[in-house]
Amino acid sequence: MAFQPIYDAVEDRVWGYEALVRGVSGEGAFEVLSRVSAEQKYRFDQDCRVKAIELASRLFPAGEDLKLSINFMPNAVYEPAACLRATLRAAERYSFPTSSIMFEFTENEEVTDTAHLTNIVTEYRKHGFTTAIDDFGAGHAGLGLLVEFQPDLIKIDMKLVRGIDNSPSRQAVVTGILAMARELGITVLAEGVETEDEFRHLAAGGIRLFQGYWFAKPVFEQLPRVQFVPVWTSSTGSPESVSPAAGSPGK
Repeated sequence: MAFQPIYDAVEDRVWGYEALVRGVSGEGAFEVLSRVSAEQKYRFDQDCRVKAIELASRLFPAGEDLKLSINFMPNAVYEPAACLRATLRAAERYSFPTSSIMFEFTENEEVTDTAHLTNIVTEYRKHGFTTAIDDFGAGHAGLGLLVEFQPDLIKIDMKLVRGIDNSPSRQAVVTGILAMARELGITVLAEGVETEDEFRHLAAGGIRLFQGYWFAKPVFEQLPRVQFVPVWTSSTGSPESVSPAAGSPGK
């Protein structure tokens, strides 16, 4: 697993880290997942969860309130309660609080049985897990998922983020997503942020959680440092300037 930080621009700190599948020779997630057969999906999904929790328990600084974000494949979860057993055992074994775990499912995996997905989210919430929709706005289900249930967080897909500072159409779509999320009480995260202008535009629009190469690239079995820290003005709540950051992984 590699780790990439999720940055909270209002509190100027790392909010959490997403655990990302990587090959031992640096292969990306797509290449690794392409080797996983349908018959192996459940076991692979379970093993990734356990490995992410094991590494996070060792790497996360003690005393810091950080989230561990884990991707899961809804179609690999045959029965929610049973599929959580390995996760709960790993959390207990490594003394990692379940309240610090966020599960993301991606829109890019087509889910034909939304009732099953709703059951998964309901069961996960019973155990204190945070739930999130990844790649929101670029996958199969789109708004239909939000009609069926409301996750705790949605991650705006990088296709909507890329060049948003110069794209009126992207701006309009993201403004609509933000308004809808506010009505439903859902937190919004912008992923795939690669430039300062993208960050500034999204931050000015009210987004506080960010992820992308502008902050840090994923690092294999380590916690990367965020590359810069915006300075926020107390009066406007908007970024005044940015400067290179040094210091601990938490910054």
